[in-house]
Amino acid sequence: MSEPSSMAGVGLGFLLGIRHALDADHLAAVSTVLAERPSLRASGAVGFWWGIGHTMMLLAAGAVVLGLGVRPSAEFEQITEIGVGILLVILGGNVLFKLLTERWHVHPHNHGHGVHIHWHPHPRGDDHRHPHWTAEALRPLGIGMVHGLAGSAALMLLVLTSTEEVVEGLVSIAVFGLGSIAGMMAVGVTISLPLIWSVSLSRRMFVTLQGLAGVVSIGIGGWMVAKQVAF
Repeated sequence: MSEPSSMAGVGLGFLLGIRHALDADHLAAVSTVLAERPSLRASGAVGFWWGIGHTMMLLAAGAVVLGLGVRPSAEFEQITEIGVGILLVILGGNVLFKLLTERWHVHPHNHGHGVHIHWHPHPRGDDHRHPHWTAEALRPLGIGMVHGLAGSAALMLLVLTSTEEVVEGLVSIAVFGLGSIAGMMAVGVTISLPLIWSVSLSRRMFVTLQGLAGVVSIGIGGWMVAKQVAF
């Protein structure tokens, strides 16, 4: 393959990864995470770790498919899609549950980088200690891994149509993964902006957006499960 063609292929794979990050189930999952504590700093971290988990699973699947010659089955794709749907229902339900059981308020506190103020919840009966994003990187990482596993079947079939070479295939998947990381980080910032804006306006608007994120996640997850079960 000529160098211009190779560069074009890399660019296309990166753009496809960005487009992949915009899938409805990905947006719903990340929205539920960011709805709990919106901030620009957190949004980039959530998008990054989601993308890392997503890419890890794609590379693992690629190594198995290209290295061992295993082909993903339709049943595997169906099961993983149902798994993502159930995950979205759980994430959305968790947001709604917290809205009903936790007290949202605002007061100044210290993150270790100085005192600042933002909205956050405290479970009823708890003190003012609460976790922050440095302690919650595993959550978006795990969600990304589930989505990566679900999307691996379709991507592996696409890779197999272009090459059966292990190294070339893994490089293609890695470029696709880098695109999904960049795309999801941008998506995270975009989702966080209206949430942050709503916090500055009123608690009611903020809670409304949180509830909407939860309901949409449950709706998309339920639709994914129903579609797979029906077929």
